[in-house]
Amino acid sequence: MKVTKDTIIGDILDADRETAVFFLEMGMHCLGCPASRGESLGEACAVHSVPVDEMIEKINAFFASKE
Repeated sequence: MKVTKDTIIGDILDADRETAVFFLEMGMHCLGCPASRGESLGEACAVHSVPVDEMIEKINAFFASKE
């Protein structure tokens, strides 16, 4: 999976539940909420004041390490 700022959080979590740690680290503790699962990565980063490019890099590196 290749993540962008437009990737939906629910899709990232469905691809691999272990990615939840990245969201928890940024203070997003409402991962079970349907609203949060429908947000894009860019939207979530903006709300939590996290640089979206850093999150994209972390999550894509995680997925690359699983290949």
